[in-house]
Amino acid sequence: MAKAATQFVCQSCGAVAPRWAGRCDACGAWNSVVEEAAARPAPGGLGKGGARKGRRVEFFDLTGSGTPPPRRATGLREFDRVCGGGLVPGSAVLIGGDPGIGKSTLLLQAVAVLSGQAAGQEARCLYVSGEEAVEQIRLRAQRLGLGKAGVLLAAATSVRDIAASLESGEPPAVVVVDSIQTMYVDSFESAPGTVSQVRASAQELIRLAKARGFTLLLVGHVTKDGQIAGPKVLEHMVDTVLSFEGERGHQFRILRASKNRFGPTDEIGVFEMTGGGLVEVANPSALFLAERQGDIAGAAVFAGMEGTRPVLVEIQALVSASPLATPRRAVVGWDAGRLAMVLAVLEARCGVVLGAKEVYLNVAGGLRVSEPAADLAVAAALVSAASDRPVPAETVVFGEIGLSGEVRAVSQTEARLKEAAKLGFSGAWTPARRAKAGRAAGGGLAITEIAHLHDLVALLTAEGRRRELG
Repeated sequence: MAKAATQFVCQSCGAVAPRWAGRCDACGAWNSVVEEAAARPAPGGLGKGGARKGRRVEFFDLTGSGTPPPRRATGLREFDRVCGGGLVPGSAVLIGGDPGIGKSTLLLQAVAVLSGQAAGQEARCLYVSGEEAVEQIRLRAQRLGLGKAGVLLAAATSVRDIAASLESGEPPAVVVVDSIQTMYVDSFESAPGTVSQVRASAQELIRLAKARGFTLLLVGHVTKDGQIAGPKVLEHMVDTVLSFEGERGHQFRILRASKNRFGPTDEIGVFEMTGGGLVEVANPSALFLAERQGDIAGAAVFAGMEGTRPVLVEIQALVSASPLATPRRAVVGWDAGRLAMVLAVLEARCGVVLGAKEVYLNVAGGLRVSEPAADLAVAAALVSAASDRPVPAETVVFGEIGLSGEVRAVSQTEARLKEAAKLGFSGAWTPARRAKAGRAAGGGLAITEIAHLHDLVALLTAEGRRRELG
Protein backbone atom coordinates (compact mmCIF):
# COMPACT_ATOMS: atom_id res chain seq x y z
CA MET A 1 0.00 0.00 0.00
CA ALA A 2 1.43 3.38 -0.99
CA LYS A 3 2.29 5.74 1.83
CA ALA A 4 0.17 8.89 2.01
CA ALA A 5 2.08 11.98 0.94
CA THR A 6 2.61 14.57 3.67
CA GLN A 7 3.84 18.13 3.81
CA PHE A 8 4.83 20.56 6.55
CA VAL A 9 2.74 23.73 6.67
CA CYS A 10 3.25 26.83 8.85
CA GLN A 11 0.05 27.58 10.77
CA SER A 12 0.88 31.30 10.90
CA CYS A 13 1.56 32.16 7.26
CA GLY A 14 0.71 28.99 5.31
CA ALA A 15 4.22 28.44 3.90
CA VAL A 16 5.00 24.85 2.86
CA ALA A 17 8.33 23.29 3.84
CA PRO A 18 9.82 19.94 2.72
CA ARG A 19 10.70 18.96 6.31
CA TRP A 20 9.86 19.92 9.86
CA ALA A 21 11.62 22.89 11.42
CA GLY A 22 11.25 24.62 14.76
CA ARG A 23 11.11 28.05 13.10
CA CYS A 24 9.31 29.00 9.89
CA ASP A 25 11.72 30.41 7.30
CA ALA A 26 8.98 32.56 5.73
CA CYS A 27 7.50 34.44 8.71
CA GLY A 28 9.89 33.59 11.54
CA ALA A 29 7.24 32.09 13.84
CA TRP A 30 8.41 29.44 16.29
CA ASN A 31 6.73 26.02 16.74
CA SER A 32 4.19 26.78 14.02
CA VAL A 33 5.17 24.12 11.44
CA VAL A 34 2.76 21.15 11.49
CA GLU A 35 2.73 18.02 9.39
CA GLU A 36 -0.35 17.71 7.20
CA ALA A 37 -1.53 15.29 4.57
CA ALA A 38 -0.95 16.62 1.07
CA ALA A 39 -4.03 17.31 -1.02
CA ARG A 40 -4.73 14.62 -3.60
CA PRO A 41 -4.35 16.00 -7.14
CA ALA A 42 -7.31 15.83 -9.47
CA PRO A 43 -7.10 13.12 -12.14
CA GLY A 44 -6.00 14.30 -15.53
CA GLY A 45 -4.38 17.54 -14.41
CA LEU A 46 -4.21 20.67 -16.55
CA GLY A 47 -1.52 19.66 -19.08
CA LYS A 48 -1.93 18.65 -22.71
CA GLY A 49 -2.50 15.06 -21.69
CA GLY A 50 -5.20 15.95 -19.19
CA ALA A 51 -8.55 14.22 -19.45
CA ARG A 52 -10.64 17.29 -18.58
CA LYS A 53 -11.04 20.43 -20.63
CA GLY A 54 -12.08 23.77 -19.16
CA ARG A 55 -15.32 25.39 -20.20
CA ARG A 56 -15.48 28.83 -21.72
CA VAL A 57 -15.93 31.73 -19.29
CA GLU A 58 -18.57 34.33 -20.10
CA PHE A 59 -17.60 38.01 -19.78
CA PHE A 60 -19.92 40.94 -19.03
CA ASP A 61 -19.65 44.73 -19.38
CA LEU A 62 -19.63 47.18 -16.50
CA THR A 63 -23.10 48.63 -17.11
CA GLY A 64 -25.08 45.44 -16.52
CA SER A 65 -28.69 44.79 -17.37
CA GLY A 66 -30.33 44.76 -13.94
CA THR A 67 -30.22 46.62 -10.64
CA PRO A 68 -28.21 45.12 -7.76
CA PRO A 69 -30.21 43.79 -4.83
CA PRO A 70 -30.63 46.24 -1.93
CA ARG A 71 -28.65 45.95 1.28
CA ARG A 72 -30.24 44.18 4.22
CA ALA A 73 -30.35 46.39 7.32
CA THR A 74 -29.97 44.32 10.48
CA GLY A 75 -31.63 46.93 12.69
CA LEU A 76 -28.44 47.44 14.73
CA ARG A 77 -27.45 50.88 13.45
CA GLU A 78 -23.86 50.66 14.70
CA PHE A 79 -23.36 47.28 13.01
CA ASP A 80 -24.92 48.51 9.75
CA ARG A 81 -22.77 51.65 9.87
CA VAL A 82 -19.54 49.64 10.01
CA CYS A 83 -20.72 47.37 7.18
CA GLY A 84 -21.36 50.41 4.98
CA GLY A 85 -25.13 50.68 5.40
CA GLY A 86 -26.19 47.05 5.77
CA LEU A 87 -25.36 43.55 4.59
CA VAL A 88 -24.78 43.02 0.87
CA PRO A 89 -26.39 39.83 -0.54
CA GLY A 90 -23.77 37.34 -1.69
CA SER A 91 -20.99 38.86 0.41
CA ALA A 92 -18.76 37.26 3.04
CA VAL A 93 -17.98 39.05 6.31
CA LEU A 94 -15.23 37.87 8.68
CA ILE A 95 -15.48 39.00 12.33
CA GLY A 96 -12.50 38.44 14.63
CA GLY A 97 -11.88 39.24 18.27
CA ASP A 98 -10.51 38.00 21.57
CA PRO A 99 -12.26 35.10 23.35
CA GLY A 100 -15.27 36.24 25.33
CA ILE A 101 -15.34 39.72 23.81
CA GLY A 102 -18.92 39.25 22.51
CA LYS A 103 -18.64 38.14 18.86
CA SER A 104 -21.31 35.44 19.14
CA THR A 105 -23.58 37.74 21.16
CA LEU A 106 -23.30 40.48 18.54
CA LEU A 107 -24.13 38.19 15.62
CA LEU A 108 -26.98 36.48 17.47
CA GLN A 109 -28.54 39.87 18.23
CA ALA A 110 -28.08 40.99 14.61
CA VAL A 111 -29.71 37.94 13.01
CA ALA A 112 -32.46 37.92 15.64
CA VAL A 113 -33.50 41.47 14.72
CA LEU A 114 -33.09 40.72 11.01
CA SER A 115 -35.25 37.61 11.23
CA GLY A 116 -38.25 39.78 12.06
CA GLN A 117 -38.56 39.99 15.82
CA ALA A 118 -38.40 43.79 15.88
CA ALA A 119 -38.22 44.95 12.27
CA GLY A 120 -41.21 43.06 10.89
CA GLN A 121 -39.13 41.51 8.13
CA GLU A 122 -39.31 38.02 6.73
CA ALA A 123 -35.61 37.25 6.39
CA ARG A 124 -34.63 33.62 6.87
CA CYS A 125 -31.52 33.50 9.05
CA LEU A 126 -29.46 30.43 9.93
CA TYR A 127 -26.96 30.13 12.79
CA VAL A 128 -24.49 27.24 12.49
CA SER A 129 -22.27 26.68 15.51
CA GLY A 130 -19.28 24.38 15.71
CA GLU A 131 -18.51 25.31 19.31
CA GLU A 132 -21.86 25.17 21.11
CA ALA A 133 -24.81 22.82 21.19
CA VAL A 134 -28.23 24.02 20.11
CA GLU A 135 -29.48 24.11 23.71
CA GLN A 136 -26.56 26.33 24.74
CA ILE A 137 -27.41 28.82 22.02
CA ARG A 138 -31.06 28.79 23.13
CA LEU A 139 -30.05 29.55 26.71
CA ARG A 140 -27.97 32.53 25.56
CA ALA A 141 -30.85 33.76 23.37
CA GLN A 142 -33.25 33.58 26.29
CA ARG A 143 -30.83 35.51 28.51
CA LEU A 144 -30.66 38.22 25.82
CA GLY A 145 -34.44 38.33 25.48
CA LEU A 146 -34.35 36.79 21.99
CA GLY A 147 -36.08 33.50 22.74
CA LYS A 148 -38.91 34.17 20.27
CA ALA A 149 -36.71 35.24 17.35
CA GLY A 150 -37.15 33.30 14.12
CA VAL A 151 -33.53 32.17 13.83
CA LEU A 152 -32.89 28.56 12.81
CA LEU A 153 -30.08 26.86 14.74
CA ALA A 154 -27.77 23.97 13.92
CA ALA A 155 -24.67 22.41 15.48
CA ALA A 156 -22.35 21.07 12.76
CA THR A 157 -18.70 21.11 11.77
CA SER A 158 -18.68 19.24 8.45
CA VAL A 159 -18.61 21.64 5.50
CA ARG A 160 -20.01 18.91 3.25
CA ASP A 161 -23.10 18.54 5.47
CA ILE A 162 -23.56 22.31 5.78
CA ALA A 163 -23.23 22.80 2.01
CA ALA A 164 -25.77 20.04 1.31
CA SER A 165 -28.26 21.72 3.66
CA LEU A 166 -27.76 25.18 2.15
CA GLU A 167 -27.98 24.01 -1.47
CA SER A 168 -31.44 22.53 -1.04
CA GLY A 169 -34.63 24.54 -0.80
CA GLU A 170 -35.02 28.28 -0.73
CA PRO A 171 -31.76 30.14 -0.08
CA PRO A 172 -31.53 31.90 3.30
CA ALA A 173 -30.88 35.61 3.72
CA VAL A 174 -28.02 35.35 6.23
CA VAL A 175 -25.90 32.42 7.43
CA VAL A 176 -23.69 32.68 10.52
CA VAL A 177 -20.83 30.17 10.91
CA ASP A 178 -19.33 30.20 14.40
CA SER A 179 -16.46 29.65 13.95
CA ILE A 180 -14.49 28.98 10.76
CA GLN A 181 -11.66 27.37 12.78
CA THR A 182 -13.98 24.53 13.85
CA MET A 183 -15.08 23.63 10.31
CA TYR A 184 -13.45 20.82 8.32
CA VAL A 185 -13.50 19.38 4.80
CA ASP A 186 -13.37 15.58 4.83
CA SER A 187 -11.17 15.40 1.72
CA PHE A 188 -8.29 16.74 3.84
CA GLU A 189 -6.76 14.56 6.54
CA SER A 190 -5.49 17.46 8.66
CA ALA A 191 -7.25 18.53 11.84
CA PRO A 192 -9.79 21.40 11.96
CA GLY A 193 -8.16 24.76 12.52
CA THR A 194 -5.09 24.06 10.41
CA VAL A 195 -4.18 26.29 7.51
CA SER A 196 -5.40 23.90 4.84
CA GLN A 197 -8.72 23.22 6.60
CA VAL A 198 -9.49 26.88 7.27
CA ARG A 199 -8.64 27.83 3.69
CA ALA A 200 -10.66 24.99 2.13
CA SER A 201 -13.66 25.46 4.45
CA ALA A 202 -13.83 29.21 3.84
CA GLN A 203 -13.43 28.78 0.10
CA GLU A 204 -16.34 26.33 -0.13
CA LEU A 205 -18.65 28.42 2.08
CA ILE A 206 -17.84 31.65 0.22
CA ARG A 207 -18.43 29.93 -3.13
CA LEU A 208 -21.82 28.77 -1.89
CA ALA A 209 -22.72 32.27 -0.65
CA LYS A 210 -21.89 33.80 -4.04
CA ALA A 211 -23.86 31.15 -5.88
CA ARG A 212 -26.96 31.24 -3.66
CA GLY A 213 -26.92 34.97 -2.90
CA PHE A 214 -26.99 34.89 0.89
CA THR A 215 -24.77 36.89 3.24
CA LEU A 216 -22.16 34.79 5.02
CA LEU A 217 -20.97 35.90 8.47
CA LEU A 218 -17.85 34.05 9.61
CA VAL A 219 -16.53 34.20 13.17
CA GLY A 220 -12.73 33.98 13.35
CA HIS A 221 -10.46 33.23 16.29
CA VAL A 222 -7.44 35.46 16.89
CA THR A 223 -3.90 34.71 17.96
CA LYS A 224 -2.18 36.20 21.01
CA ASP A 225 -0.94 39.01 18.75
CA GLY A 226 -4.50 39.95 17.80
CA GLN A 227 -4.27 38.58 14.24
CA ILE A 228 -7.00 36.33 12.84
CA ALA A 229 -5.84 32.72 13.17
CA GLY A 230 -5.28 30.77 9.99
CA PRO A 231 -3.84 31.72 6.62
CA LYS A 232 -3.58 35.38 5.68
CA VAL A 233 -5.35 34.54 2.43
CA LEU A 234 -8.55 34.16 4.49
CA GLU A 235 -8.75 37.94 4.85
CA HIS A 236 -8.25 38.32 1.09
CA MET A 237 -11.02 35.84 0.28
CA VAL A 238 -13.78 37.63 2.22
CA ASP A 239 -15.36 40.96 1.26
CA THR A 240 -15.30 42.57 4.71
CA VAL A 241 -13.05 42.11 7.73
CA LEU A 242 -14.34 43.37 11.07
CA SER A 243 -12.50 43.31 14.38
CA PHE A 244 -14.32 43.40 17.72
CA GLU A 245 -12.13 45.16 20.26
CA GLY A 246 -12.38 46.02 23.93
CA GLU A 247 -10.83 45.57 27.34
CA ARG A 248 -12.08 42.81 29.61
CA GLY A 249 -12.49 45.25 32.52
CA HIS A 250 -14.25 47.84 30.35
CA GLN A 251 -17.89 47.81 29.31
CA PHE A 252 -17.26 49.44 25.92
CA ARG A 253 -16.78 47.37 22.76
CA ILE A 254 -15.52 48.77 19.44
CA LEU A 255 -16.45 47.16 16.12
CA ARG A 256 -13.92 48.30 13.52
CA ALA A 257 -13.78 47.66 9.75
CA SER A 258 -10.24 47.06 8.50
CA LYS A 259 -11.41 45.99 5.03
CA ASN A 260 -14.70 46.64 3.26
CA ARG A 261 -15.33 46.26 -0.46
CA PHE A 262 -18.77 47.85 -0.12
CA GLY A 263 -18.11 50.74 2.27
CA PRO A 264 -15.49 52.88 4.02
CA THR A 265 -12.67 51.31 5.99
CA ASP A 266 -11.67 52.28 9.53
CA GLU A 267 -15.33 52.90 10.33
CA ILE A 268 -16.24 52.07 13.93
CA GLY A 269 -19.36 51.14 15.85
CA VAL A 270 -19.53 51.50 19.62
CA PHE A 271 -21.42 49.12 21.89
CA GLU A 272 -21.79 48.81 25.64
CA MET A 273 -21.77 45.33 27.17
CA THR A 274 -24.57 44.91 29.69
CA GLY A 275 -26.27 42.01 31.42
CA GLY A 276 -28.86 41.94 28.65
CA GLY A 277 -26.34 41.90 25.80
CA LEU A 278 -24.77 44.59 23.67
CA VAL A 279 -26.39 48.03 23.63
CA GLU A 280 -25.67 50.54 20.87
CA VAL A 281 -23.98 53.81 21.76
CA ALA A 282 -25.39 56.51 19.49
CA ASN A 283 -23.04 59.28 20.69
CA PRO A 284 -19.70 57.73 21.68
CA SER A 285 -18.01 61.11 22.22
CA ALA A 286 -20.38 62.00 25.06
CA LEU A 287 -19.89 58.57 26.59
CA PHE A 288 -16.08 58.69 26.40
CA LEU A 289 -16.07 62.14 28.02
CA ALA A 290 -18.77 61.41 30.63
CA GLU A 291 -16.32 60.94 33.52
CA ARG A 292 -13.88 63.66 32.49
CA GLN A 293 -12.81 66.14 35.16
CA GLY A 294 -11.79 69.62 34.02
CA ASP A 295 -8.71 71.59 35.08
CA ILE A 296 -6.60 68.49 35.66
CA ALA A 297 -2.95 68.65 34.59
CA GLY A 298 -1.95 65.96 32.09
CA ALA A 299 -5.28 65.67 30.25
CA ALA A 300 -6.25 66.89 26.78
CA VAL A 301 -9.36 66.25 24.68
CA PHE A 302 -8.53 64.95 21.21
CA ALA A 303 -10.96 65.49 18.32
CA GLY A 304 -10.35 62.47 16.11
CA MET A 305 -11.92 60.78 13.10
CA GLU A 306 -12.87 57.11 12.99
CA GLY A 307 -13.84 56.48 9.40
CA THR A 308 -16.51 59.10 8.64
CA ARG A 309 -17.43 59.67 12.29
CA PRO A 310 -15.82 62.37 14.47
CA VAL A 311 -15.04 61.07 17.95
CA LEU A 312 -13.85 63.08 20.96
CA VAL A 313 -11.78 61.23 23.52
CA GLU A 314 -9.63 62.23 26.49
CA ILE A 315 -5.90 61.56 26.37
CA GLN A 316 -4.25 61.32 29.80
CA ALA A 317 -0.55 61.58 30.58
CA LEU A 318 1.41 61.15 33.79
CA VAL A 319 5.06 62.17 34.21
CA SER A 320 6.91 61.20 37.37
CA ALA A 321 10.45 60.76 38.69
CA SER A 322 11.97 57.35 38.01
CA PRO A 323 14.07 55.34 40.49
CA LEU A 324 15.31 53.16 37.62
CA ALA A 325 18.22 53.67 35.27
CA THR A 326 15.86 53.09 32.34
CA PRO A 327 12.57 54.96 32.94
CA ARG A 328 9.32 53.23 32.12
CA ARG A 329 7.22 54.08 29.07
CA ALA A 330 3.71 52.63 29.35
CA VAL A 331 1.11 53.27 26.64
CA VAL A 332 -2.54 52.15 26.50
CA GLY A 333 -4.57 52.86 23.37
CA TRP A 334 -1.82 54.50 21.29
CA ASP A 335 1.36 53.60 19.41
CA ALA A 336 4.42 53.34 21.67
CA GLY A 337 6.74 54.22 18.78
CA ARG A 338 4.79 57.39 18.09
CA LEU A 339 5.06 58.37 21.76
CA ALA A 340 8.84 57.96 21.60
CA MET A 341 8.92 60.27 18.56
CA VAL A 342 6.84 62.98 20.29
CA LEU A 343 9.09 62.82 23.37
CA ALA A 344 12.20 63.15 21.20
CA VAL A 345 10.78 66.16 19.31
CA LEU A 346 9.77 67.88 22.55
CA GLU A 347 13.28 67.46 23.94
CA ALA A 348 15.24 68.31 20.78
CA ARG A 349 13.10 71.19 19.44
CA CYS A 350 11.46 72.67 22.54
CA GLY A 351 13.84 71.88 25.40
CA VAL A 352 11.21 69.88 27.34
CA VAL A 353 13.44 67.16 28.83
CA LEU A 354 11.53 64.04 29.85
CA GLY A 355 14.23 61.43 29.21
CA ALA A 356 14.85 60.77 32.92
CA LYS A 357 11.12 60.70 33.77
CA GLU A 358 8.65 57.85 33.71
CA VAL A 359 5.90 58.51 31.19
CA TYR A 360 2.46 56.89 31.25
CA LEU A 361 -0.07 57.56 28.47
CA ASN A 362 -3.67 56.39 28.37
CA VAL A 363 -6.60 56.86 25.98
CA ALA A 364 -9.62 56.94 28.28
CA GLY A 365 -12.61 54.74 27.47
CA GLY A 366 -10.79 51.78 25.93
CA LEU A 367 -10.65 53.27 22.42
CA ARG A 368 -7.49 52.67 20.38
CA VAL A 369 -6.34 55.73 18.42
CA SER A 370 -4.14 55.22 15.37
CA GLU A 371 -4.28 58.44 13.33
CA PRO A 372 -1.32 60.89 13.43
CA ALA A 373 -3.69 63.77 14.22
CA ALA A 374 -3.45 62.77 17.89
CA ASP A 375 0.21 63.92 18.07
CA LEU A 376 -0.60 67.45 19.20
CA ALA A 377 -3.07 66.28 21.87
CA VAL A 378 -0.48 63.84 23.21
CA ALA A 379 2.15 66.58 23.28
CA ALA A 380 -0.27 68.90 25.09
CA ALA A 381 -1.01 66.25 27.71
CA LEU A 382 2.71 65.55 28.22
CA VAL A 383 3.69 69.22 28.55
CA SER A 384 0.71 69.81 30.85
CA ALA A 385 1.71 66.90 33.08
CA ALA A 386 5.37 67.94 33.17
CA SER A 387 4.60 71.60 33.98
CA ASP A 388 1.56 70.88 36.21
CA ARG A 389 -0.48 73.38 34.19
CA PRO A 390 -3.78 72.05 32.85
CA VAL A 391 -5.05 72.45 29.32
CA PRO A 392 -8.28 74.52 29.28
CA ALA A 393 -11.15 72.12 29.92
CA GLU A 394 -13.32 73.61 27.16
CA THR A 395 -10.65 73.19 24.45
CA VAL A 396 -10.07 70.37 21.97
CA VAL A 397 -6.65 69.68 20.42
CA PHE A 398 -5.59 67.95 17.20
CA GLY A 399 -2.71 68.10 14.71
CA GLU A 400 0.19 66.06 13.34
CA ILE A 401 3.76 66.77 14.50
CA GLY A 402 6.78 66.64 12.19
CA LEU A 403 10.32 65.81 13.21
CA SER A 404 11.35 69.46 13.07
CA GLY A 405 8.59 70.38 15.50
CA GLU A 406 6.17 71.84 12.94
CA VAL A 407 2.47 71.10 13.32
CA ARG A 408 0.96 69.79 10.09
CA ALA A 409 -2.63 70.11 8.91
CA VAL A 410 -4.95 67.10 9.08
CA SER A 411 -8.01 66.12 7.08
CA GLN A 412 -11.68 66.74 7.92
CA THR A 413 -10.98 69.69 10.22
CA GLU A 414 -14.51 71.09 9.98
CA ALA A 415 -16.12 67.79 11.00
CA ARG A 416 -13.91 67.65 14.10
CA LEU A 417 -14.75 71.23 15.07
CA LYS A 418 -18.49 70.79 14.54
CA GLU A 419 -18.51 67.72 16.80
CA ALA A 420 -16.64 69.67 19.48
CA ALA A 421 -19.09 72.59 19.24
CA LYS A 422 -22.05 70.20 19.47
CA LEU A 423 -20.70 68.83 22.77
CA GLY A 424 -20.28 72.27 24.30
CA PHE A 425 -16.59 73.05 23.71
CA SER A 426 -15.72 76.68 23.10
CA GLY A 427 -12.11 76.55 21.83
CA ALA A 428 -9.74 74.49 19.72
CA TRP A 429 -5.97 74.28 19.25
CA THR A 430 -5.44 73.34 15.64
CA PRO A 431 -2.71 73.43 12.98
CA ALA A 432 -2.39 76.61 10.94
CA ARG A 433 -4.80 76.50 8.00
CA ARG A 434 -3.72 77.72 4.58
CA ALA A 435 -7.09 78.93 3.24
CA LYS A 436 -8.07 82.39 4.51
CA ALA A 437 -11.76 81.61 4.04
CA GLY A 438 -11.49 78.57 6.28
CA ARG A 439 -10.27 80.58 9.25
CA ALA A 440 -13.70 81.98 9.99
CA ALA A 441 -15.33 78.54 10.04
CA GLY A 442 -15.28 76.12 12.94
CA GLY A 443 -18.78 75.93 14.36
CA GLY A 444 -18.40 79.07 16.50
CA LEU A 445 -15.30 77.85 18.35
CA ALA A 446 -12.40 80.17 19.19
CA ILE A 447 -9.60 78.78 17.02
CA THR A 448 -6.00 79.04 18.19
CA GLU A 449 -3.62 78.05 15.39
CA ILE A 450 -0.36 76.34 16.36
CA ALA A 451 2.38 76.29 13.75
CA HIS A 452 5.18 74.86 15.93
CA LEU A 453 5.49 73.05 19.23
CA HIS A 454 7.05 76.21 20.66
CA ASP A 455 3.59 77.79 20.34
CA LEU A 456 2.05 74.94 22.34
CA VAL A 457 4.57 75.30 25.17
CA ALA A 458 4.04 79.08 25.19
CA LEU A 459 0.26 78.62 25.31
CA LEU A 460 0.44 76.33 28.33
CA THR A 461 2.89 78.66 30.04
CA ALA A 462 0.65 81.68 29.44
CA GLU A 463 -2.41 79.72 30.57
CA GLY A 464 -0.61 78.74 33.78
CA ARG A 465 0.36 82.30 34.51
CA ARG A 466 -3.17 83.52 33.82
CA ARG A 467 -4.56 81.03 36.31
CA GLU A 468 -1.97 81.97 38.92
CA LEU A 469 -2.84 85.67 38.58
CA GLY A 470 -6.56 85.18 38.26
